[in-house]
Amino acid sequence: MIPPAFEYHAPGSIDDAVALLSQYGDEAKILAGGHSLLPMMKLRFAEPEHLVDINNIDSLKGISEENGTIVIGAMTSENELIASSLLQEKCPLLPEAARQIADPQVRNRGTIGGDIAHGDPGNDHPALMLALDARFTLVGANGSREVAAQDFFLGTFYTALEADEILTEIRIAAQPAGTGASYQKLKRKTGDYATAAAAAVITMAGDTCQSVRISLTNLGATALRATAAETVLTGQKITEDLINQAAAKAMEICDPSEDLRGDAEYKTQMGGEMTRRAIREAVQRAGGN
Repeated sequence: MIPPAFEYHAPGSIDDAVALLSQYGDEAKILAGGHSLLPMMKLRFAEPEHLVDINNIDSLKGISEENGTIVIGAMTSENELIASSLLQEKCPLLPEAARQIADPQVRNRGTIGGDIAHGDPGNDHPALMLALDARFTLVGANGSREVAAQDFFLGTFYTALEADEILTEIRIAAQPAGTGASYQKLKRKTGDYATAAAAAVITMAGDTCQSVRISLTNLGATALRATAAETVLTGQKITEDLINQAAAKAMEICDPSEDLRGDAEYKTQMGGEMTRRAIREAVQRAGGN
């Protein structure tokens, strides 16, 4: 199908983009990589009268470190995440996960900010942001504000982002020594959404789990934080029995939709299995047994 007519805007600065969003309100949509919005427009699930292309805003791109915090511009592409030596050293979970997103063509154009702002529970970055305890900078007509990832994802395609706001950057605190992370993703083929996926970020002190964050992809209306599963592991020496208990707790919060990737029971079981694998690998990378 062909999308309905729209007016195209290509602002050169964040201020100009915000002014356009303020002027047109709900009639406007931001164009980042376009891999989520344009297919929806072709199917007429989205019919913006104004398209605000932010690809010309250079300040929205790049990866840096500020006082121990990793700062990622919202328009940074998946391939740039993969190629970043800073991320490979300080936050290897992101390059690892980015390699599992879609295919090389999509990764060359798709952006981390677009993936997050779209609010699709099938996208990978929302769960990763929950696991990494990320914070988002949102800029709008009333200035800028910072929102924690756990407060950002409100429902399917529904986030805390207001109509006149732009997600400008993602901030991730440096991980302490003894931290390991893993993203385990089951999908049918290259380029597909996850049937089920789990991220785990674990800090170990010897054989004891000091802290852990576990999150799930495509197993509910939003990315899910498995806090009960985290409680099972925190302060404990991690054993296979505890990993199974944590996976069972993660499965309890799953509420996936049935589709061609499987029914709800199958997806929930795979969510548990991806959780097991993510915990095991994160513990191993953290230096545990």
